[in-house]
Amino acid sequence: MRMPRAIALLACTAALAATTGACSGATKPPAAAGGTNFKVSPTSPPAQGPLDSFTWSLYAEPYTLDYALAYDYPPNTVLANVCEQLLRVTPDMKIAPGLAVKWSQPDPRTLVYTLRPGVKFHDGTTMTADDVVASLKRQMDPKTGSPWGSSFKTVDSIEKSGPLEVTIRLGKADVLFHELLAASPGTVASAASLTKEGKDYGTPKGRLNCTGPYALDSWTQGDSITLKKHTGYWDKTLAPKSEQVKFTFVEDAAARSNALLSGAADGGYLLPSSSFAQLRSSGKGTLLFGPNTAAADLAVLDFHGPLGNLKVRQALSMALDRKNIIKAAAGGVGVPAKAPAARGAWALAPEKTAELFDTQPELVYDVAAAKKLVQEAHATGRTITIVTSSLAPEISVVANAVQDAGRRIGLDVKLKPVSPDAYSSIFVDPDAREGLDLVITNGYDSTPDPLEFYQYLRTGDFGNYGRWSNAEYDVAFDRANSEPDPAKRAELTAKLQKIAMDELPIIPVYEAPYSVFLGKRITGAPTGISQLYFPWAATIGASQR
Repeated sequence: MRMPRAIALLACTAALAATTGACSGATKPPAAAGGTNFKVSPTSPPAQGPLDSFTWSLYAEPYTLDYALAYDYPPNTVLANVCEQLLRVTPDMKIAPGLAVKWSQPDPRTLVYTLRPGVKFHDGTTMTADDVVASLKRQMDPKTGSPWGSSFKTVDSIEKSGPLEVTIRLGKADVLFHELLAASPGTVASAASLTKEGKDYGTPKGRLNCTGPYALDSWTQGDSITLKKHTGYWDKTLAPKSEQVKFTFVEDAAARSNALLSGAADGGYLLPSSSFAQLRSSGKGTLLFGPNTAAADLAVLDFHGPLGNLKVRQALSMALDRKNIIKAAAGGVGVPAKAPAARGAWALAPEKTAELFDTQPELVYDVAAAKKLVQEAHATGRTITIVTSSLAPEISVVANAVQDAGRRIGLDVKLKPVSPDAYSSIFVDPDAREGLDLVITNGYDSTPDPLEFYQYLRTGDFGNYGRWSNAEYDVAFDRANSEPDPAKRAELTAKLQKIAMDELPIIPVYEAPYSVFLGKRITGAPTGISQLYFPWAATIGASQR
């Protein structure tokens, strides 16, 4: 789960596919989705031929290309094609081999990874176990300042146990650690390049030396990033179909839509919902929706103020008109959330989703009952501050809806506008949360395991922005994280889901699918959130032969 710079679009294939219970195939949403007709599928039609180049639109310039610091959509969207992980999340939301061709677990606290032989870095050198050890240990070094550092908290040692073998020993069983090696924590870079680049690594001044299908060619700060095809790429099934990819940065939502419609950009992920109708009817390309693991939530940042009272949190949740929020914030494309983690986050054991997620009751909308709870809590007239930003229209829409809901039940909800950069800082800098009660978040998993989301509500976790603490929750989490069987782990995760819904440290709002627009000249892109780690640009090619 991350709480990144854009609230853009959220949710998952399965969240909208009540009849299938799995993150695959094209589906139609249930009636609760707000009346908009759309279907969700993990991929677009396959490419029909090669391309010299294509241009991809990002809603913001990456603040880094350092895999250890990449904790948001823009940097990970670029890095997915440049650097790779030991494991891989596929477009249909499965965990598969990546740079590790296989792995074993001799005991609950030991993980052994056999590396893929003959993998070449972009400079032509061969990947070894030394590169893996250096790359993973760097995430653990406090000097790196990695937001992924907490993923390594159970790791006792990472050692080379053979030329192409790495052994990781844990202080206690940690299923999530293994799964997260399919995301940024499992990224492998050339150890020699990390040393050579030093403090410039991941900046416009530095170079990257990884194993992906594309290599970094140039980064012109404030303008664009260009990748070039890696001719020595190991995975022939994902040999790049385009010689070059150019990323442009367009923060303004209207300007970004115009770039897609004019052909200045060939495609882009996470589109502003205000542009859906125009993009769909333009005839300039195709608007597609794909699998996601995310939900729009309200994260409580201060449990010492009015929201420290459970009745106030319950009241605010009951006062939210989620269906109208979906119409205004998501273009009608979505469903009211049932829990902090979206339905799509339950993809690892899809056979359990209907039993453990679908049976969750719809969240109640009852303004009168909510007002009564506020009165019982003696909170009438109390002030709650929610942060808002011009970063994305959805943020303002949800913030205004929360303000209106508060007014209806006797709370004084103040809006605190901040710049896009300041909004981002809330999720990495505790000092930036000072004086704030609520923030609108886009909480998503990097893997298809719902336990990943719920780890961020553990006492003291990096992602536990409000410092919520519950001893029963912590014990339940450790039990789930020691269970290797996905189906059994899903049942244990459902207990965490129940505690979270009983206590509401995060107030669920809505889910909506991932979005992508493909101009008429290109096709082949994965449509879902797997693009953050799957080398999606390699599959894009010409739409016609």
